[in-house]
Amino acid sequence: MSVEELKAKSQVSGEYHRFLEFTLGSEDYAIPLLSVREVISIPETTPIPKAPTHFLGIMNLRGQVISVVDLRTKLKIKSKEDNAEESVIIVDVNGMNLGIVVDSINKVLAFSDDEVSEVPEIETQANAEYIQGVYRKEDSLTVLLDVAKVLDLNDRKLLSGTKAAA
Repeated sequence: MSVEELKAKSQVSGEYHRFLEFTLGSEDYAIPLLSVREVISIPETTPIPKAPTHFLGIMNLRGQVISVVDLRTKLKIKSKEDNAEESVIIVDVNGMNLGIVVDSINKVLAFSDDEVSEVPEIETQANAEYIQGVYRKEDSLTVLLDVAKVLDLNDRKLLSGTKAAA
């Protein structure tokens, strides 16, 4: 959902947008709260041979097989030295549950359209296609991510393959 779509939706409903804010490395990111199923501690995962480095493997969550991806590795972000708060966010990506590893969970954000900026122009737009916008806080910025777009087509094929194998 682009910034324009977010603004059109809130103009119709008059509501605030709700996002779950988390930390990757030293920066804050957020995903739509409606796509979040739950937040859990780092589980034990079963690795999949020949998988990309950001794909940690699969886990069993109450009888459901869920793929786990390290978002820091996928986005080429150096993780924090102290991983005491590491968590997994279980998200719904196009009808498929997926676990994404983050450094820490911060809070739920509720904001209006005038607090969201457009995606800044970046020399290579390939990296900006999964950014929905930027939320401006008092003294910092939070990047709003589209998790479905963070995973490219090859990742989705791999995730679908692990579901079929399990």
